[in-house]
Amino acid sequence: MMITMQRMLIAATLLLAACATTPPRHLDNSCSIFREKSDWYDDAKDSFDKWGVPVHVQLAIIWQESRFRSQAKAPNDTLLGFIPWGRKSSAYGYAQVKDSTWDWYIEKSGNWGADRDDFEDVTDFIGWYGNMSHKTLGISKWDAYNQYLAYHEGHGGFTRKTYLKKRWLIGVARKVKRRAERYRAQIAACKDELESSWWPF
Repeated sequence: MMITMQRMLIAATLLLAACATTPPRHLDNSCSIFREKSDWYDDAKDSFDKWGVPVHVQLAIIWQESRFRSQAKAPNDTLLGFIPWGRKSSAYGYAQVKDSTWDWYIEKSGNWGADRDDFEDVTDFIGWYGNMSHKTLGISKWDAYNQYLAYHEGHGGFTRKTYLKKRWLIGVARKVKRRAERYRAQIAACKDELESSWWPF
């Protein structure tokens, strides 16, 4: 009996861990995302309340960077086009944050112990970075297009307008903007449900 209970407990723990890290099934619908991942709305809303970067902008950036995969990594690099040569960068996690940028965030925010594969920490990071972009570059926290350009190029790159030489990046930023607008409309339709005190999921 004891062994059976232990096995059930282990199985339940593994199932919960899998649910926590598996990407949502319906990535194009923010309401579906938050219904499936019941803690995520509170995490993103806490970041919005703290830093002012809206939930739909946070989601659009995460979608673009990792498709909500907690342990996403930068693609492998190759030497001579075919010899494996490590990763192209140290970017990792939901938001594809590089080691140096994550260390900067932890130092300035004081969020010691934060992990790039933890959704709560990542939403806090995106909010913090967006707030820094607002304070440093004057970008509106609701401006998904320019927030993403500053996110991708860094504040120095944005100031130098390095994105103007990357037509593909301009296209990606427009896609982030469109997705953010779609997520915003969806959240507006289910916000009462998401913020209800009897959250059933």
